[in-house]
Amino acid sequence: MNPTDPATRPRASNGRSYGASLLNRVLDGAPDDDPRLTHVVELAARPAATTTWPDWAAPDVVAALRATGVEAPWTHQTETADLAASGLHVVVSTGTASGKSLGYQLPVLTALREDPLATALYLAPTKALGADQLRAIAELTHEGPLRDVHPATYDGDTPAEVRQWVRANARLILTNPDMLHVGMLRSHQRWARVLRRLRYVVIDECHAYRGVFGSHVALVLRRLRRIAAHYGADPVFILCSATTAEPAAAASRLIGAPCAAVTEDGSPQGSRTIALWEPPLLTTLTGENGAPVRRSATSEAARIMADLVVEGARTLAFVRSRRAAELTAIEARRLLADVDPELSKRVAAYRAGYLAEDRRELEAALSDGSLLGAATTNALELGVDIAGLDAVVISGFPGTVASFWQQAGRAGRRTQGSLVLLVARDDPLDTFLVHHPDALLDKPIEATITDPHNPYVLGPQLLCAALELPLTDDEVDELGAGGVLTDLAGQGLIRRRNGAVRDGSARWFATAEAQPHDAVDVRGGIGTPIAIVDGETGRLLGTADAGRARATLHEGAVHLHQGDTYLVDELDLEGGVAFVRSTDPGWTTSARQVTSIAVDTVTEERRHGRVTTALAQVSVTSQVIGYLRTLRTGEVLDLVELDMPEQTLPTRAVLYTVTPELLAAAGLNTPRVPGALHAAEHAAIGLLPLVATCDRWDIGGVSTAEHPDTGLPTVFVYDGQPGGAGFAERGFAQLYHWLSATLAVIETCTCAVGCPSCVQSPKCGNGNHPLDKAGAARLLAAVLGELAADTGN
Repeated sequence: MNPTDPATRPRASNGRSYGASLLNRVLDGAPDDDPRLTHVVELAARPAATTTWPDWAAPDVVAALRATGVEAPWTHQTETADLAASGLHVVVSTGTASGKSLGYQLPVLTALREDPLATALYLAPTKALGADQLRAIAELTHEGPLRDVHPATYDGDTPAEVRQWVRANARLILTNPDMLHVGMLRSHQRWARVLRRLRYVVIDECHAYRGVFGSHVALVLRRLRRIAAHYGADPVFILCSATTAEPAAAASRLIGAPCAAVTEDGSPQGSRTIALWEPPLLTTLTGENGAPVRRSATSEAARIMADLVVEGARTLAFVRSRRAAELTAIEARRLLADVDPELSKRVAAYRAGYLAEDRRELEAALSDGSLLGAATTNALELGVDIAGLDAVVISGFPGTVASFWQQAGRAGRRTQGSLVLLVARDDPLDTFLVHHPDALLDKPIEATITDPHNPYVLGPQLLCAALELPLTDDEVDELGAGGVLTDLAGQGLIRRRNGAVRDGSARWFATAEAQPHDAVDVRGGIGTPIAIVDGETGRLLGTADAGRARATLHEGAVHLHQGDTYLVDELDLEGGVAFVRSTDPGWTTSARQVTSIAVDTVTEERRHGRVTTALAQVSVTSQVIGYLRTLRTGEVLDLVELDMPEQTLPTRAVLYTVTPELLAAAGLNTPRVPGALHAAEHAAIGLLPLVATCDRWDIGGVSTAEHPDTGLPTVFVYDGQPGGAGFAERGFAQLYHWLSATLAVIETCTCAVGCPSCVQSPKCGNGNHPLDKAGAARLLAAVLGELAADTGN
């Protein structure tokens, strides 16, 4: 469908889908050739495929499920349940709102009904999802024969007296990887009742476990399996995932055991209208270094959400950051106040970092329809059952195709039609996708990337495992952890003792000085979380990752919380606290930092004529040197200098070098080389999420006209986590495809000399200078020519 063709552009009519009608209302009054709408496609409805209840399922469980309105299960639900009941680990990988929960509820509740001592664990990546699933399980078990299941939540919000009751009585425990790691495995002796009769472990939304987070969770689950075996249990794992590539392989890597996969979705789905939207360039403002400024995706999403709420459409707006969630909600409420002040009260922000009572209140309002619109981070992407949504506005590509479809699936549950509208940010990847819709709508879902062998993940996890139960040599060999263990022993954190157990074999023991559990953040955060405190009232507003605190909570930074604006007065890194005060200065802030990189070890290297590509272990040194103050219009006010300590990050990088001869052949003389390299680096960072399951904020880059370790002009793109998260490896493997897309973005961007949609970066420490857009295009074309000649691409 060509949205610029009046003959095919959707307009409200009796024959149009509900989603298309909503889109027409958003476009009401716009010209037929409106350039903001770059692509529209209608996805047809899908009918349900049902089957009969399994013979092995307990009649009481079937009756309880039927009482909730489920007359007959869908095919993927019974296939999942049958495999799990037969003793096989299984992953069900189907669309959002496809009823994956029933696939685990049947076997788990049947086991708990038939064995009064049996137990089960349920793990969710977010508290919101865990709370939502508790409500669903409680509805099934609150009365009748299933009352003794005693489902209960065990997470960071659970009071101490309730935790004791959970350990003693609950048989279906809903928790998260963080609490499993620090609250259950560390003190597994107190959980012997649960672990001894553990029949099932449910891993919900397992596609969320990727990168460093996924690598930590993979090792936490291996620790769970070995502790359960110690108590004589061998639980079956049931994993639920959004549609992903290679779900069986990804699930097997996560739990460390073979998994069967169920991928045929039998649930019904209403028709969906998918629209891609590019905000217009502003003619009255310029940004950094005079670059053109595009209307922000946040402002555009707020306006669209307000339009939809006026039409009575229940709408979620997904945004990329906590700050954007707050800004989107504030702007939508302002717009609605001009139309109907009562409507403005029915829009809110929802994000991680809120206190428990605030989250619960917002979730309830979303569920009962009190809120018509919510601006949210991906905290509401996963699993929370918010029925009856009419539209989803996605402000900026969410980083992966899997996340895009997961967020899109929040609207149009069951047979209801819906609208999904992706609003592009001023970002190279977003620009590429809205002009190359096949790269989004026709692209296979990515496989999740995890690397449990990352020594910065594996080492601390090994210490935790050894403290829980001494490690055997076989366990160490299975993980390939001999070198890591030797390093830990050299630090005095672990030691090997012969004849330490009855069979006379050797074991690895954590030393008395090792207290590793509190030092491990399974979410992959760097350092202890920073508490954000209102300095005037002493109220705790929330927390932030210490690794990003220098860039987001520095002195003078603007911090948003539940619609209120705060200014940071002091960041105490050693004390783990940032003091803020309530005020609205009228601008936003973004940090600027300088970065250098040193090559420690080259892991893999390939020569392609005058281009050399490599994968390497590197050390990245960075320092926040100041911050930009930017008016809400996008206009840059000034740069404020800061004096903050350096950080050094050992990680992995993909790099390429070019010879001076290649640069000369490309028409790049010496003065143009730094700007060409810098622009190519920025654009490549923006496009790496096209081939790896990452976000541009998960990675960084450095370019230099002559790097001391290579002696040549070099571009680096590195993982932003200690030891790496697997993204650099993916970029190295997909280098030609990645750089081809990067070149396409630069060549098709309509700006004259570079803008945030192609070569400018929102986090550039050098203030996006120097940048040579045309030079970057010449450089990348030359590099791709060498790669193609050598590889046959």
